[in-house]
Amino acid sequence: MNDLGLLRERGFALLLAARTVSVIGSSFAPVALAFGVLSLPGADATTLSVVLVAEAVPMVVFMLIGGVIADRLPRNRVMLAADLLSAAAFTSLAVMLLVHWTPLPALVIAAALSGIAVAIMFPALTGIIPDVVPSERLQTANALLGLGANAGRVVGLVLSGAVVALVGSGWALVISGAMFAVGAACVAGLRLRPHGRSAGPGHSVPADLRDGWLEFRSRQWLWVVVAQFSVLVMAMQAAHGVLGPLMAKQSLGGAPAWSAVLAGEAVGMIGGVVLAMRLRPRRPILLGTLLTLPTALPYLLLGVGAPLWTVVAGAAVMGVCMDCFGVLWQTTMQREIPTESLSRVSSYDALGSLMFGPIGLLVAGPVAIVIGPAPALLGCAAIVVLCGLAALLSPGVRGLTAR
Repeated sequence: MNDLGLLRERGFALLLAARTVSVIGSSFAPVALAFGVLSLPGADATTLSVVLVAEAVPMVVFMLIGGVIADRLPRNRVMLAADLLSAAAFTSLAVMLLVHWTPLPALVIAAALSGIAVAIMFPALTGIIPDVVPSERLQTANALLGLGANAGRVVGLVLSGAVVALVGSGWALVISGAMFAVGAACVAGLRLRPHGRSAGPGHSVPADLRDGWLEFRSRQWLWVVVAQFSVLVMAMQAAHGVLGPLMAKQSLGGAPAWSAVLAGEAVGMIGGVVLAMRLRPRRPILLGTLLTLPTALPYLLLGVGAPLWTVVAGAAVMGVCMDCFGVLWQTTMQREIPTESLSRVSSYDALGSLMFGPIGLLVAGPVAIVIGPAPALLGCAAIVVLCGLAALLSPGVRGLTAR
């Protein structure tokens, strides 16, 4: 395949390596952090919710600033700073667990730093791809980056469950921090053409944000799907961050079982990006929105007490659907939105999509205590399906055609 010639181009190869290694690091974190916190003396689901909310809130709050920074500064340098901050955050969490000094405020601060790092990274990553890859190869580039990320996710999730079970969460977080440091080293070698995006004299941050907002709100397909994901991500955060690990601990065998579910999702994502590399739908956003409906499957299976292998299979279906959606979404944004505004628009995308995530994390623990994790997971499945059906009512979602 000629498109695989991208792998021989130094800039894209470095970007792919940086992204893949960083995802390995980030994949160690959910299992290690969840079971590390749940194993602390006196900790319960609410304790885990507090730590995860501490990570999610700064991610939302700083997202727009991350978009402005990535449209003003070289995006490779922005990504470098984000990887280094993630390395510091997860290394700090690792040290706290290893030395058995885990005051909740210290855990919250370290988790908040990792959230800030994501807020800086996401807009820069979306915007840097057109800086590295010609427009006609964007879909292939997005698919290859997704393929590398999902391969890294499988490696990280499979190994994280084993490391947590064998030597504990602290050492798993050590590996997470080290992977982010390696990712930073890869990004440091990436060189971009002069971007010409620096703000002119007197061009303020509020003006940059206003211009990005005008680009964002002018496209119905964009803001409708972002509104859908604001609710969908709330349900997914609750299920993935708190309710799923609780079910795994109570009835599926603990960390190795939850790692298997997450690994099944990641394997599905690999299949999804391979499929997305060849998809050329006439209406990409319509197809992508339809693909969000089956993502409720693993939550439904967990909620009804299905065997572990069926939950893993359901997670694989979720992975296929979400990564097909992700490639179609990223490619459509990169083709429809001017490059000089892309990071700011993607920051509004991320802000809108993630803004209710902390609510899902915050209420998941108390809800699980009151009604149990299984009914709560069934509620998450219903929310995912209903918000997807609502998005399909939009003419902009149904009508946007690929260029």
